[in-house]
Amino acid sequence: MTQNKTNILIATILVAFAAIMKVVTFPHSINPIIAISLFSGVIIKDKKISFAMPLIAMFTSDLMLEVFNIAPGFYGMGQVGNYLSLLLVTVLGFSMKKINPINVIGYSVGSSLLFFLLSNTNCYLFDNFNTYGTGIIGWANCLTAGIPFMKNGIAIDLCFSTLLFGSYVVLFKKSASKVMAN
Repeated sequence: MTQNKTNILIATILVAFAAIMKVVTFPHSINPIIAISLFSGVIIKDKKISFAMPLIAMFTSDLMLEVFNIAPGFYGMGQVGNYLSLLLVTVLGFSMKKINPINVIGYSVGSSLLFFLLSNTNCYLFDNFNTYGTGIIGWANCLTAGIPFMKNGIAIDLCFSTLLFGSYVVLFKKSASKVMAN
């Protein structure tokens, strides 16, 4: 199978999986979208596909939440920031040159923390109800409120990153030093 066909197959399977997991596990949000963002940045050589994967997964799941009236799938400008945060996680993946346990753990935790910081900053910036207060104290309150989600997010992202990268190495039997993001 050519690299492009492999990319498209991997992308399709992961996008469908991510969208379904986000909807099925709502409101607990046990989903692989951040791990997929990292994985696509590392593995998928075609940058358009690597950026599209997490965006399509997130959009599809948000659309499903909205259409099936489970929850508001589209909720304003803060959501745009979350989509951009996924793109930055993908960019972070471009810098992982070798797939090994230390890198997968480090990049996975780094991705979780990056997304936490950016998404909670988004939440603070677009909070129309002044829920957290103003200034640096308000921002700190918003970050503090998100800590329980971050703890769960790190564990979920580590599990899915291990599954994705481990499966990729086993299925494609590539040595860790040959798998590179270009």
